[in-house]
Amino acid sequence: MNRDCMLTTDDNPYDPFDQFDHWFLFDCEKGYYSCSYLARIAHLSEAMTEEEKNTEVERAIDEIIRLDFLGIYKKVYRNAKESEKELV
Repeated sequence: MNRDCMLTTDDNPYDPFDQFDHWFLFDCEKGYYSCSYLARIAHLSEAMTEEEKNTEVERAIDEIIRLDFLGIYKKVYRNAKESEKELV
C-alpha cells in the first residue's frame, strides 16, 4: 500500500498536508528548507507514474531520516490515525 507521506521536523507544529502554507513558512524561517532538501535527494522524472513518484519521494524521505545526525526529521502520513487503523 502506498500512503501519502511528507518530510517534516519534530519542532514544526503545523500539518504539512492541511496547513502547508504555515508549515512551509515555519520550515523556512527555521532554515530547514525541507522541500528543497527533499527535491535534491529524490530522483524524479517526468516519465514516472504518480505511483513511482510517490515511491521515490518516500525512499528519499527515508534516506534523509537515516542520514539525519541531528535527529530533527520525521515522516508523517496523511490521515495518520486512519492509516494506523488500516494496518491493524
